[in-house]
Amino acid sequence: MSPALASDAVRLLEKRSADQRLHQRYPIILNVEYKLLVKGRVERLGSGRSRNISSGGIFFEVDETLPAQGRIELAMDWPFLLEGVCALKLVMRGCIVRSDTTGIAVKIAHHEFRTAGVRSRPRPAV
Repeated sequence: MSPALASDAVRLLEKRSADQRLHQRYPIILNVEYKLLVKGRVERLGSGRSRNISSGGIFFEVDETLPAQGRIELAMDWPFLLEGVCALKLVMRGCIVRSDTTGIAVKIAHHEFRTAGVRSRPRPAV
């Protein structure tokens, strides 16, 4: 193998090992309501703000300390309307995989959009 090719291979491996995430993260900032769950029961309620979201997880900030592991349910008002009239709420359930001073990382096991009410369309000007 030529030195240039070997150097390219090393750079590729270094880049791959620097970020092991399986899913692309998107910097979506939304209000988050959470429920800490213990044996299927709500242990604690709270709120925060998302910092980034992927199809496999979410990272969000809270003002209080949360456990470093455990089951959690999150709900966010989605910023787009269904068919232009119906508000949506994104509800996710998963496990806390990290909790520190920068925020809470959650691995999502299930997510769904729920309707959150119909908004009236503006009437055309006459």
